[in-house]
Amino acid sequence: MLFEEVAKYYERLEGTSSRIAMVDILAEMFSKSKSGEIRELVLMTQGVLAPPFEGVQIGIAEKFAEAAIATASGYQNDEVFKSYKKTGDMGITAEEFIGKSRLRTFSRKDFEVKHVFESMLKIARTSGSGSRDIKIKMLVELLASSSPLGSRYVTRFALGILRLGAGDATILEALSKAYTGTRENKPMLENAYNICSDLGKVGEMLAVHGIIGVQNIKVSLFSPIRPSLAERLPTSPQILEKMGGRCAVESKYDGLRVQVHLDKKGGRVKMFSRNLEDITEMFPDISKAALVEVGVKNAIFEGEAISFDEATGEFRPFQETIQRKRKHGVEEKSIEFPMHLFSFDLMYLDGEDYLGRPYSERRKRLEEIIKGDGLIRLSDRIIAENPKQIDKYFEESIEKGLEGIVAKELNSVYVAGARKFGWIKLKRSYRGELSDTVDLVILGYYLGRGQRTEFGLGGLLSGTYNSNRDMFETISKIGTGFSEKQMKALSGALKKIKVAKKPARVDALISPDFWVEPRYVITVRADEITRSPMHTCGRGGDEEPGYALRFPRLVSDGIREDKGSGEATTTDEIIEMFKMQKKVKVAD
Repeated sequence: MLFEEVAKYYERLEGTSSRIAMVDILAEMFSKSKSGEIRELVLMTQGVLAPPFEGVQIGIAEKFAEAAIATASGYQNDEVFKSYKKTGDMGITAEEFIGKSRLRTFSRKDFEVKHVFESMLKIARTSGSGSRDIKIKMLVELLASSSPLGSRYVTRFALGILRLGAGDATILEALSKAYTGTRENKPMLENAYNICSDLGKVGEMLAVHGIIGVQNIKVSLFSPIRPSLAERLPTSPQILEKMGGRCAVESKYDGLRVQVHLDKKGGRVKMFSRNLEDITEMFPDISKAALVEVGVKNAIFEGEAISFDEATGEFRPFQETIQRKRKHGVEEKSIEFPMHLFSFDLMYLDGEDYLGRPYSERRKRLEEIIKGDGLIRLSDRIIAENPKQIDKYFEESIEKGLEGIVAKELNSVYVAGARKFGWIKLKRSYRGELSDTVDLVILGYYLGRGQRTEFGLGGLLSGTYNSNRDMFETISKIGTGFSEKQMKALSGALKKIKVAKKPARVDALISPDFWVEPRYVITVRADEITRSPMHTCGRGGDEEPGYALRFPRLVSDGIREDKGSGEATTTDEIIEMFKMQKKVKVAD
């Protein structure tokens, strides 16, 4: 497929405000593509060159793109910059300047998708001395040979800001329609995606081998599994009733969730975060420990990495754990903030998939391969048969400085990428107020008044993720809890993903000063959840009000780098939390 054709489809996507229409446009595009290019086309539509766990980033900064546009069109850098300041979109600026190019050095070429994708891959992999000039030269060749419309998307793709608004669920639905003739097969595709975390691979297998090929995607080492998620319930009697009267109860650690892939024979370890980034370099100590302490040939297991003082038995705050997420000084930090991995689940062992096995069996095998009190150890847990046991264990966990507990049904399977009642978390008791935090997606921002105008940000419009609709629904305007440093950082980040109109996957009745791509997640605390006719979270119709947060304030340091927008608090969770506010206190 020619990239020019793809650009026209992308323009149509930008022009629609309907998610259903987006699915139809994408399905048409996929069905007209060649099976040998579907992987690249799917990844390109996601705005990436590879799934997140491969860590491939294009690495083009705005100044690079500005210089490339100027060179490709025969104008000066300051002329390009002046236009960009006006449009706020380097892609639109590229389209303008390529459209009025002063040069005839390059002739327009009908590039295919693979050529554009592979050129971007070369740009991403170019490094070392003189790499900046080489990257700009390669981008110039693409821009100068593109149509004005094509240059819009070449530029945006190079910057990593495609602005199509198509989420993973929308792409999966479109793939299902394109290759099976119906949207109904989306769950099968989603299951494969949850196992391999590579949407390009799912698309390729579907295009080449059909549904059978997708069903043959299996768990494999060094291809991370999308993590299972826990539901909420407010009291121990409710938890026990949901679990059938008997369950495991584990401590909930306030650390960094880590998925470990271990190949002992090959001497290889990789670790992935909850949003599937390769974080192996963050934990050289745990990586070494995995090769020594874990008694297996190969395995995939999950745990919580947390800074832990062995001498005092004290768990350190999350802020200390996250300091490992840096490029320099990791070895020094491993001494200053000793880290342990508290393992809680097993997904793969010596060539066998454990996802479909009951929790009790997975835990038993985990206990057999992880022994002792090294850097890698088992999470604490009990088996509870009455509410008092759960409440007592909950209070003990809180006293240790932990977040709370996670109850697990003994016969539950590991449900990758989904939130089910096989796992239920209890972080605090709910006593007529919202005492837990929620993770919300930033949907837009306000300029603010007074002193805040100098920061370019006075407040945020935030929302929840409705996984049933694959839509983001507004729940709150947040104007407190920001430091000056946070306002500056948020303003800078949000300006880069600002869009001209409300994204198709955003459901809103109110408008901010500026809309943004629903990409970034923040953690928020509020006094309670109320009903509101202004917000769309959980709105049942024109007459039924939605849900809103009363007195919301930002409590995270800023953007949650460990969470993607699809991992935000869901609308269903908000509805359940609203009901929890009315519940009586935890049982005696």
